[in-house]
Amino acid sequence: MKKYEILEHKADLKIKVFGETKEELFKNAVFGMQECMKPETKKLKAGKRIIKVSSPDLLALLVDFLSEVLYLIQVNKEIYDSVKFERFSDTEIEAELSCKKAERFSLDVKAVTHHKLDIRRRKGAFEATIIFDI
Repeated sequence: MKKYEILEHKADLKIKVFGETKEELFKNAVFGMQECMKPETKKLKAGKRIIKVSSPDLLALLVDFLSEVLYLIQVNKEIYDSVKFERFSDTEIEAELSCKKAERFSLDVKAVTHHKLDIRRRKGAFEATIIFDI
């Protein structure tokens, strides 16, 4: 199963993300977002980050989780090569992210939006459509 695909959009970045589970869907959303930013990375591992996010529902949780990851990417100039969920429900996430330093990004993602956000279950797997403000 592919992790994500870039969809056509006039002004912003739109991706469709896939996962066998909700956890895999959220991981692949992180990987899709940061791969679209086209990072130039250093070989050095930067360490680990722990993030905790609470939201009222699954859609808001996806946006809030990706927004927190995006914030860490921008502030710390790093990307994440693994995401390990310590806790995952439809309203809460606690995750450990392994990171490495990035020199620069070719695409600046400004925000994760709620616009036309959708998570569905299809043929036993999950898929989400996400639009990022660039």
